[in-house]
Amino acid sequence: MDKLKIRALLVICAAALIVMASAGTANADDDWKSLKQESKRMKIDEMAKETLDSLFSENAKAKELYENSYGWAVFDNLKIALGFSGGGGNGVASVKGAESKTYMKMGTAGVGLGLGANKYQVVFLFQDSKTYDQFVNSGWQADAGATASAGTSAAEVKTDFVNGLAIYQITEKGLMANADIADTKYWKDDKLN
Repeated sequence: MDKLKIRALLVICAAALIVMASAGTANADDDWKSLKQESKRMKIDEMAKETLDSLFSENAKAKELYENSYGWAVFDNLKIALGFSGGGGNGVASVKGAESKTYMKMGTAGVGLGLGANKYQVVFLFQDSKTYDQFVNSGWQADAGATASAGTSAAEVKTDFVNGLAIYQITEKGLMANADIADTKYWKDDKLN
């Protein structure tokens, strides 16, 4: 082989190595993103299980409604108020007994007096497939009058399905009575699904 052919072969080999190296970097980046997303899904699943266990231990009526529900969703939220309020969080929804899950996000905003941060979980129980599918596939926005009702105490529970939903809000202090969830929107998380 003459020197020109050897140089051409070396250039082709070098170009092939560069292409393979950049493909390896792209695959490593994709693998890292996938691992990070799986870790986030696992954390959300763990939070949902702990929240449901806590709710059912505090509230026999919630456990009864869960037993009669089609599906559920649990969200972990952080709301901050400094004259106006805003917040966000993540959650998961599932048909009861199903393996598949839909990972979701939530966001809230409002205006009013307030100063501080509030971390809480919201549990939705869905009475039927229509209500569940609409929540998961179309998203849901709580109107101005939406509340998560648990009666005046965990022992005196008056909740039931209203318009196909039963909603509970849990803080560090436990189940809240008539907690405000107004101006909150829920939607699918495209990155985690």
